Amino acid sequence: MSDLATLETSILDQIAAAGDEAALEAVRVAALGKKGSISALLATLGKMSPDERKTQGAAINQAKDKVTEALAARRDVLKSAALDARLASETVDVTLPLRDAPVEAGRIHPLSQVWDELTTIFADMGFSVAEGPDIETDDYNFTKLNFPEGHPAREMHDTFFFHPKEDGSRMLLRTHTSPVQVRTMLSQKPPIRVICPGRTYRIDSDATHTPQFHQVEGLVIDKTSHLGHLKWILHEFCKAFFEVDHINMRFRPSFFPFTEPSLEVDIQCRRDKGEIRFGEGEDWLEILGCGMVHPNVLRACGIDPDEYQGFAWGMGIDRIAMLKYGIADLRQLFDSDVRWLSHYGFKPLEVPTLAGGLSS
Repeated sequence: MSDLATLETSILDQIAAAGDEAALEAVRVAALGKKGSISALLATLGKMSPDERKTQGAAINQAKDKVTEALAARRDVLKSAALDARLASETVDVTLPLRDAPVEAGRIHPLSQVWDELTTIFADMGFSVAEGPDIETDDYNFTKLNFPEGHPAREMHDTFFFHPKEDGSRMLLRTHTSPVQVRTMLSQKPPIRVICPGRTYRIDSDATHTPQFHQVEGLVIDKTSHLGHLKWILHEFCKAFFEVDHINMRFRPSFFPFTEPSLEVDIQCRRDKGEIRFGEGEDWLEILGCGMVHPNVLRACGIDPDEYQGFAWGMGIDRIAMLKYGIADLRQLFDSDVRWLSHYGFKPLEVPTLAGGLSS
């Protein structure tokens, strides 16, 4: 019996000293497992006399019960301590602001936003979007647009030319999106109503010019189109784009090889403390060029100018983005500065709509 008491005391001490549940489980197996010390004593009961079995059995089972209770109590203590430690290590400071969800963290570039805005506006007027290659032929970029060889108007475009081919011809980076109008007229029969947004390239770089920039041009060809239609389209576009109820507009005579007559368009504005407000004030700001498509351009594209006529216009997407959103330097649009983009950019889910707002 003294040996049993010693064994019991030893096991209870080991239980009390167990530092975690793994150590406690090792003590349990050593005492109550198939080959455990108490299990071994219980196995000897079968060889004892009835009187010994009665006395020894009660003592061994009592020791087993004490060990079982001690194991359960120590296990509860260890679980509680483990939970406290986990809570202490995984504490969340609920006073900290929430992190933005991934869909909220990114930003749409202002140029992409304005591209979507103008597409939304012109689509509402019934225009489709036409696209073309950035690398063009001299014929599509100049000749078919009434720029004959040696014409001084070609010098208005500082062009990126590729090396000459074997036949002497040279490809180039398009200086405007007008070649897309040419391709549209060559591939479609009138009536035509398209806008042509895209990248363009000229050798120029300063605060208001970059070697690569963006333009959007519009083209309407049918039998009855006239300048009155053109003025209405541009007036409605400017009202919708700058999100004002009314805006005054004036046309000034100008020159473009591909239109006749050619016009520059100014819109009403007010300059105040470095800001420009549209639809108010007594100042004027030039915003785009336009005109009636030159008969020579129609002929070059296989359209009879005696049966059809049309008008076209073009403006810089970068320029109108700067005017609307107060961007001072054109080069900032291409700097890839994340801080700048987080300030001027738009959330991905803010899709421009005429009903919900273009720049909400």
